[in-house]
Amino acid sequence: MADVSTQNTDTGMITPEAFKDAFRWMVLARTFEDKISSVYRAGKIVGGVYVGRGQEAFSAALAVQLNRGKDVYAPLIRDMAGRAAFGEPIIDAARTYLGSAKGSMRGRDGNIHRGSPRDGVPAMISHLGAMISVVSGMLFARRLRGQLDDCVGAACIGDGATSTGSVHEALNMASIEKLPLVVAIANNQFAYSTPNSRQFACKDLVDRAIGYGIEGTNVDGTDLADCLQGFHKALSRAKSGKGPQLVVGKMLRLSGHGEHDDSHYIPEEIRSSGLGKDCLAMARERIIAEGWGNEGSCQELEEKATKEVEDAILQADGEDPPDPYTHDWNACFSERFRDTQPDQ
Repeated sequence: MADVSTQNTDTGMITPEAFKDAFRWMVLARTFEDKISSVYRAGKIVGGVYVGRGQEAFSAALAVQLNRGKDVYAPLIRDMAGRAAFGEPIIDAARTYLGSAKGSMRGRDGNIHRGSPRDGVPAMISHLGAMISVVSGMLFARRLRGQLDDCVGAACIGDGATSTGSVHEALNMASIEKLPLVVAIANNQFAYSTPNSRQFACKDLVDRAIGYGIEGTNVDGTDLADCLQGFHKALSRAKSGKGPQLVVGKMLRLSGHGEHDDSHYIPEEIRSSGLGKDCLAMARERIIAEGWGNEGSCQELEEKATKEVEDAILQADGEDPPDPYTHDWNACFSERFRDTQPDQ
């Protein structure tokens, strides 16, 4: 397990404060997605629900080290922890799931496609590997405008997306241009129901980095400290001009592909292995074991998250969807909407 007890800028050691900060977003994300899953089963959500249960450490560890308004962050469907850590208000997430016209997407798009380009969060494209090209394009545009100093872009994909051509094209271009890009690959062992053994023939996904002339790092996706350490190193190297960095987190998705899926195809031996450990429970145990908190402080954090989530969902559930006859259907992020926000 990585040492997070002291700060060391040379080695990228992580402070207890950074660990607890990431843990806070993990708790909020798990609480929100557990509640959203219940709302989905009650028939109040149109479309699917895809949660990040078991991937919160990998997600939060990246986003908590990014700067909203300066860096670019492209999360995916299981990155609720990262979205929250990067600054997305929980009310915005609730509004998107429940189709409120006051949400960031004005109630127009699928609940997982939300984003805020003005804040450096491009709305997700379902062709998952495409987001690497989107982030690379945003970084390259900033370079042309002379605005790339001390800026980094992060694109999140899953192990299944690495089998797509768009990932190869994007990584090839980003490596040639030496863009300050970090690609986070959440290897949760299954692309829907397709296991790693049917996705790639290389021994490890991180081995692909060398083919693009970039650096790759493996982290234990169940271990928050290891994730923080790995992303700290990758972000530092990307910002220092060393080009794109690949970070592969190994863990298991602790749910089905979506809430409609019972994940019967996951063998019990994988579930009971180290990959199947719950990163949230492990981080909580670490905080208590190290004396950075106690049962009471952790419970207080969980209760606060529950209150915040319940208030947000109650508020969003009472708001109206877009009216097809009176709603302004111009693009949400066109010129006329660029400097405006939906009514709160």
